[in-house]
Amino acid sequence: MNKWKIFLLRVKAIARKEFIQLARDRRTVALMVGMPLVLLIIFMVTAPMLQQGIKVNLPQARAQSIKSEEQKLMITITKDQKIYINKNPYTIGELGTTLKALQAYKKNKQVFLKADKDVPYGFVVRVMSEIKAAGIQELGMVTEPLHAR
Repeated sequence: MNKWKIFLLRVKAIARKEFIQLARDRRTVALMVGMPLVLLIIFMVTAPMLQQGIKVNLPQARAQSIKSEEQKLMITITKDQKIYINKNPYTIGELGTTLKALQAYKKNKQVFLKADKDVPYGFVVRVMSEIKAAGIQELGMVTEPLHAR
């Protein structure tokens, strides 16, 4: 064989190796791009399902948001007059003693009340009096902002 044929065979071999390596690199890049894309789609589908809570139809009012560093103690009253403290159900009789026990360990003695707008006013006042009787002086009412018309 002459030198040129040997040279051309070597060039072909090198080109073949580089082509194979390039194909592997493209597959690797495709996998690196595809996998996060699949994870993003899974996250986007499952994230709305993770939003849990107690469904309450809040009244609307003009007020500014309150910022708090500590985790909020949220009391929720549903339309059917069920009372929850941070998603845990309680009766109105248990509310006062439970709040006293919870507030003994909290530095910030602040409670937020979230009541459905269809709950009778008298029931909300009873819950508020239980909160005050438990020694809580700061009570915030949670509302939805008014929509501009």
